[in-house]
Amino acid sequence: MAQRILPLRGAANPSSAREGTNPGSFANPAALGGPLSFSSPDTPGMPAPSDKTAWDFLPTGWRRDGQTASAPAGFSPVTQLESARLGIVTAEMRRVAEREPHLSAEQVRVEVATGRLIIPANKVHLGYRLDPMAIGRATKTKVNANMGASPVSSSTQEEVEKLHWSVRWGADTVMDLSTGGNLDECREAIVQSSTAPIGTVPIYSMIIGRKIEDLTESEIMKGLLHQAKQGVDYFTIHAGVLREHLPFVQKRLIGIVSRGGSLLAKWMLVHKKQNPMYAHFDEICDIMREYDVSFSLGDGLRPGGLADASDEAQLSELETLGELTEKAWKKGCQVMVEGPGHVPFDQIEYNMKLQRTVCHGAPFYVLGPLVTDVFPGYDHITSCIGATAAAYHGASMLCYVTPKEHVGLPKKDDVKQGCIAYKIAAHAADVALGIPGSRDWDDALTKARAALNWEKQFELSFDPDTARAFHDEDLDVDTDFCAMCGHDWCSVRISKEINEFTSGKAEGFAREKVMQSPALSPEQREILEKRGVLPPEELHRLASKTAGAVGASQGQKASCHSDVSDDSRARQIQEKLVQLRVKDAPTAAED
Repeated sequence: MAQRILPLRGAANPSSAREGTNPGSFANPAALGGPLSFSSPDTPGMPAPSDKTAWDFLPTGWRRDGQTASAPAGFSPVTQLESARLGIVTAEMRRVAEREPHLSAEQVRVEVATGRLIIPANKVHLGYRLDPMAIGRATKTKVNANMGASPVSSSTQEEVEKLHWSVRWGADTVMDLSTGGNLDECREAIVQSSTAPIGTVPIYSMIIGRKIEDLTESEIMKGLLHQAKQGVDYFTIHAGVLREHLPFVQKRLIGIVSRGGSLLAKWMLVHKKQNPMYAHFDEICDIMREYDVSFSLGDGLRPGGLADASDEAQLSELETLGELTEKAWKKGCQVMVEGPGHVPFDQIEYNMKLQRTVCHGAPFYVLGPLVTDVFPGYDHITSCIGATAAAYHGASMLCYVTPKEHVGLPKKDDVKQGCIAYKIAAHAADVALGIPGSRDWDDALTKARAALNWEKQFELSFDPDTARAFHDEDLDVDTDFCAMCGHDWCSVRISKEINEFTSGKAEGFAREKVMQSPALSPEQREILEKRGVLPPEELHRLASKTAGAVGASQGQKASCHSDVSDDSRARQIQEKLVQLRVKDAPTAAED
């Protein structure tokens, strides 16, 4: 048989020990210190990387000398970017290197100095419990989870519990998107409790108690300063939505789906003025620099459906975000850029690589993308498919989507499902990119599986309770075969017994004896009872209950509060729904 030569491109084998028969990744060779640190091969026709970095946008009076720069006399660095430019390795950079063992602290500094890596670490939050981390294509792919109280749901204590729950299931950063309740108290409690960076969309709190058209420039600055002082690590600022972009939205199937983008669009149309976030961007930079709040330049014109992807509105805004990235770097601020959205699978690589060009390699933080629009209730799956491709082609952080996306506020299990789906996407991309050591975890679990060492498999799995519960549902004995095959047909058992094979014989993975599994815990029993879905009778019960609450008789369409033109009637419907939710809410003992 002729030997087949695999078209490998030089990326490192993601296995530290180069175990198994897989020669490694098909990605490009790692190029730390350049625009292709960990990258996929470009499909023909893709935009080339920018030949500029943050070094090309130094503040006035600075002079570059190789991988460092000198500042005017008397200057003291405030941000991670300024320290990196001056050759200073901060304590936060050293901590990032500890958490990313394939990088040295000096490599972290260089990446920060180029603008390709950010360390979102507000100086106030560093005084609490923040454990510094980094976002950039030189590091492992990160996952963000969204949370927040709404006008009809939740409390400060519940939001802090959501924070810890999100981090428990793998969130690297958490965005507080609260639009109701005591926002100030809630935000402060979240920041003080969190070991992960916290992001917000500050405009949400700025319009509490006022209409968007009544928002003034001075109120915007006041709100930003207040949240910076509270310790928020990064702000989503929708400064790229310009007046001249709004005509491009008119023929979209679903218009503007970003809350921040739609609010600012209305402000511009009412006032017949430019976006205040854009017009006053320099002042915003000054506030954020003072506390080292990182920019997350928001995609206010992201597509909300496949039909609107990669349109003139989205790409015009991206051009503006590139301009704002340059401005923020000149001010010494750290920057990442937000991206879509709903994007057909074939357009994902282009979107990732266009941003790499336009925004000079600044980290890309993307929502999904969702690769189809027709699976409400399963959008954590439709989006994590796109998220895997996005991370492989250049995204640095993935904003999770839960099963409740588009249909409701996520509960605890929805948050867990969203986080796990996105940890899968992020990890799959890291292995594919050849990030050193990223496959070691997989290889260890493979050895445990080959040895039929169930306990070791559960120990190594991301969610041991679920894996163990699913196993013990069929077999509560730690057998040398699985329930799917049975003893005689178990290929893994047969391979293990073949002397010529190394399979199942790895040192430290062999089992001493067959053991009875411990009894299922209450948590594991609950997993088996739920199995990730509500039973049909429960769905019908909830649907009929809601229909009754909003006054719909059998066979009629129930009115949503947004379907009613009269404000007082809409408010009555919403209040009924709130009362229904409170009445049915589980007690602390039940939860």
